[in-house]
Amino acid sequence: MARYTGPKARVSRRLGTNIFGTKGETVALEKRPYPPGEHGRTRRRGNPSEYLLQMQEKQKARFTYGLSEKQFRNLYEEANRREGVTGENMLRFLEMRLDNVVYRSGWAATRPQARQFVGHGHINVNGKRVDIPSYRVRKGDIITLRDKTRELVVIQWNREVLDRTPPAWLEAGDGGFSVTVLAAPHRDQIDVPVREQLIVELYSK
Repeated sequence: MARYTGPKARVSRRLGTNIFGTKGETVALEKRPYPPGEHGRTRRRGNPSEYLLQMQEKQKARFTYGLSEKQFRNLYEEANRREGVTGENMLRFLEMRLDNVVYRSGWAATRPQARQFVGHGHINVNGKRVDIPSYRVRKGDIITLRDKTRELVVIQWNREVLDRTPPAWLEAGDGGFSVTVLAAPHRDQIDVPVREQLIVELYSK
C-alpha cells in the first residue's frame, strides 16, 4: 500500500524534519528532538555512514510525496532513462504529480489531504475528472476544483487561512479555483529539503 498510515510524528523525528507538514509534527520535534524508541534519547552515533545518509534522503523524499518503495524505485528508473540530470528529473516528476499540484495550489493543507481530494474525485484536469493522485500533469494542463468542491468548508478554510501562493511554474486563475501548468519546475523552484544526489548515489550502487 502506497500511503503511510502510521504515526506521522514518529517518521519526522526519525528523519529530523517535518515530513507531512502537520502542527503535531512540529510540536513533537520541538519537545523531543531525538529519534523515537526506547533508546532514541541515549543513542550515540559517530559520523553517520554514507549509506545511512543516502537512505535518509530517500526516505525523506518517499514519505514527503507519499510513494511506496516500488513506486519510488520505478520513478527513479524513469528519471534515469530521461535526458538531463537524474536527480532533478526525479524531483520534477514528483512535483508534477496531481496530488502535489493540488497541494501547491493552496487547496489542501498537506499532501495527504491533497491525495484525499484527488481520490474522492474533487479535481478536474482539462475539464475531465481525474481521481488518480499519481497522475502526472503536463505543460498546458488546466487543473480545477469541481464546482461543488469549491463550496466545501475545508477548501474555503485552506484558501483563506493558508494563503499559499502557487509556485512560478503554476499560474492561478478563475479566482484561485484553477491553475495552469506553465512548464515543468526548475530545481530552484522546488523547496523540498532533499539532497537528491544522495538518492541517485544510493540507487546507482
